[in-house]
Amino acid sequence: MTEAMPASTELSGAADSAATRRHVVFSHGQASGPWGRKISALAEIARGEGYEAHSVDYRGIDDPRARIARLAEFCKDLTGDLVLVGSSLGGYVAIASASMLHARGVFLMAPALYFPQLPPLREGVVDCSAAVVHGWRDDVVPFEHSVRFAQTYRAALHVLDGDHNLHNQIHVIQHLFEYFLIALDLPVPAFE
Repeated sequence: MTEAMPASTELSGAADSAATRRHVVFSHGQASGPWGRKISALAEIARGEGYEAHSVDYRGIDDPRARIARLAEFCKDLTGDLVLVGSSLGGYVAIASASMLHARGVFLMAPALYFPQLPPLREGVVDCSAAVVHGWRDDVVPFEHSVRFAQTYRAALHVLDGDHNLHNQIHVIQHLFEYFLIALDLPVPAFE
């Protein structure tokens, strides 16, 4: 089951027909729900930048492959630009699904990467813009995992003074996410 954002924040049909549809799809962690504090805060930013905000409900699904299948099923009818956002296990799900779903960008918060109990990421899994936010004091997912990912895929990396849930850094994460969405629309500079 998925939860959609409240109807009052949906884009109108008239505005939708005039512009390309843009979607941000959130994937929550194992111990949270689809509209937790971080997701709700970032959904405001997404809507402010012209995206429809969606959050997939993975509660009761522990298997990462089943979560990836749920995300793929949810996204199959979305048209237009797609940005995936994931926290903890949701970060793993987002990055593992990004190329399959032709995501334009992936924004990860304390992603559960490089754990032996998770299926390994395939080579070249990132073919879009990626940014990672992690807490120095994370006692669930070592920040070194995000450093490794960022080095491997040349992703933007922001290590903040926070723990795994990063709740004390929500305002900073909102600004980073807003910048990430804006940067997706910037022209790529030509180098000689």
